Amino acid sequence: MKRIKVGDLMTDEVVSVVPVTSFKEVAKLLAQHNISGLPVLDAEDRVVGVVSESDLLSRQAAGHPVTGDAPDAATRTVASSEGEFTAAEIMSAPAVTIHAQQTAPDAARLMTRSGVERLPVVDDEDRLVGILTRRDLLRLFLRPDAEIRRRLVEDVLEDTMEIGPGTVTIHVVDGVVTLEGRLENRNRIAILTRLAEQLDGVVAVMNHVTAHDTDGPVSASP
Repeated sequence: MKRIKVGDLMTDEVVSVVPVTSFKEVAKLLAQHNISGLPVLDAEDRVVGVVSESDLLSRQAAGHPVTGDAPDAATRTVASSEGEFTAAEIMSAPAVTIHAQQTAPDAARLMTRSGVERLPVVDDEDRLVGILTRRDLLRLFLRPDAEIRRRLVEDVLEDTMEIGPGTVTIHVVDGVVTLEGRLENRNRIAILTRLAEQLDGVVAVMNHVTAHDTDGPVSASP
């Protein structure tokens, strides 16, 4: 069954900075583009860190530049001469990144596990190709009910399980899927339920399908 990939959801026009970008310039870019964070790139467009609003605020609260976090002498010199922090000093590193071919659930789990709100998307050589935010992932749950139903019928019933038309009826309201019908056995019902639950945009599955080897419907897994 086809899953939504990170590359389908990401923004490919990304605002980024380099390690020597000043504190003020980072703050200016965040405000101008109405974003809460941006990646920091090296000379080869590889992501070396991410700087966010919270990084800016925590460094500003410290009240003075630091030199221990800067990756090299050149960056520390810039910070010293300008009297303010650089992106290299305030960024979170190493950056938590993801690849475009990974799935949306992969991205959601990575964001939750890492406690981040955005993921730079990189290619096989770790160069930046896009960015994915929590807001991008939430778009999956705004998928129209009609589209969810169509994908359940075409991708799950017909292509994956080879269930004929009319065997199972599907209703979708606000992302909640209701399954009705009759299949050969309980195992087939359990598989159908799992596949429906895994479809991007599905909030919950109500299973009222019965099987020839049982007297009643099989409950959806919690």
